Amino acid sequence: MNQMKTGALIKKFRLKKHMTQTQLAQMLNVSDKAVSKWECGKGCPDISFLSALAEIFNIDARVLLTGEIDERESDQGNMKKLRFYVCPNCGNIITATSEAAVTCCGSQLSVLEPRKAEEHEKLDCCEVDGMWYISSDHAMTKEHYVSFVAFINDSTAMICKQYPEWNLQATIPLYRSGKLIWYCTKCGLLYQMIR
Repeated sequence: MNQMKTGALIKKFRLKKHMTQTQLAQMLNVSDKAVSKWECGKGCPDISFLSALAEIFNIDARVLLTGEIDERESDQGNMKKLRFYVCPNCGNIITATSEAAVTCCGSQLSVLEPRKAEEHEKLDCCEVDGMWYISSDHAMTKEHYVSFVAFINDSTAMICKQYPEWNLQATIPLYRSGKLIWYCTKCGLLYQMIR
């Protein structure tokens, strides 16, 4: 842990929350002199304070350990670059428009890399009453099923949750083009373009 970098981050996040050193110290049950010492880079908080600081500032504790924030402004808000994370324990679906540290059920999740669907894997898409109707004869058993279907273009992301008891089907507004993404519990994340 770099004392100067970590201290600068603590000060940055404290000021962002409009807190005084005394207020932060009271939340941590330490003296305001301890907070001042951290912010000046003359010492680091004990490791036992990292999770409390992370919770107060609503950040990942690893940010405090490294003393750095990964600023990737170019990806922020671009729906075409939407990243998907799926928890293998509970099936939770999490998305982010830029790189993120994501945890669920106590495990760190890795971003899923979509692969282009082969012809026999593609979902059926047809226009019905001004909507895209999406279906498939994909297996939908408790052991092997598609857990979600998503449509993405440059300004829109729409996710349709699927369940093993259902036949795979979803409807989305008729957009001229975009990417259809789905997650199979055995095959992983797949995509196809629709036009």
